[in-house]
Amino acid sequence: MHITENTVAVVTGGASGLGGAVAQALAAAGAKVGIFDLNEGAGQAMADKIGGTFAKVDVSDPASVAEGFKTLRAAHGQEHVLVNCAGIAPASKTQSKGEPHDPAIFAKTIGVNLIGTFNCASQAAAGMSQTDPVTDDGERGVIVNTASIAAFDGQVGQLAYAASKGGVVGMTLPMARDLMRDGIRVMTIAPGIFKTPMVAGLPQEVQDSLGAQVPFPSRLGDPAEYAATVRHIVENSMLNGEVIRLDGAIRMAPR
Repeated sequence: MHITENTVAVVTGGASGLGGAVAQALAAAGAKVGIFDLNEGAGQAMADKIGGTFAKVDVSDPASVAEGFKTLRAAHGQEHVLVNCAGIAPASKTQSKGEPHDPAIFAKTIGVNLIGTFNCASQAAAGMSQTDPVTDDGERGVIVNTASIAAFDGQVGQLAYAASKGGVVGMTLPMARDLMRDGIRVMTIAPGIFKTPMVAGLPQEVQDSLGAQVPFPSRLGDPAEYAATVRHIVENSMLNGEVIRLDGAIRMAPR
């Protein structure tokens, strides 16, 4: 799918981090971009920066997602591209000092990262399926989900996060198969260690240590590199039903 001024995109978690980079990249390519985020101030600021639209959305709540799509579609029309970047990453072990993992934290992580991805993807796909194709292949839309290398190399304390991202990986192929007759492609990116706001807030020596663990290039990933991968997926119609590790060849140690 070639990105033009007629391309409409929605980015969840688009106020900052990976989502913010994606929103900016797609807007720079000419697309009309809508942002879902819980952070109203940052979300509106990003929308203003890129000439887009913001909707305050809790992706774990299907009614909130539906309202968000209603708001953005009223402004831009039906989206052709959905990029799911909203996520949380709490740290907790299966048990610690005889206390079991807080089930509420586990459920919330699954709710945001996995169910949130499902809510947005399924509702976007329903809208995309009713539109006219935009390519000679009959393509109507592209959904890009965000997993993590934790889905494969989950570390100590990443139980809930790894489970949620493993679910996103597991959804990728069946979702692509579900939507093949609708001309909607589904891809997932599993990023490694990127310089998101959470990592950027760590002491510099910690950031340097994390970057040094990456075989090559031995540094933290730049969110712009994630965004470039999203753009390539959108524009390369043979990419479908696959998970791309974007990680500099790192394989995480237990801790």
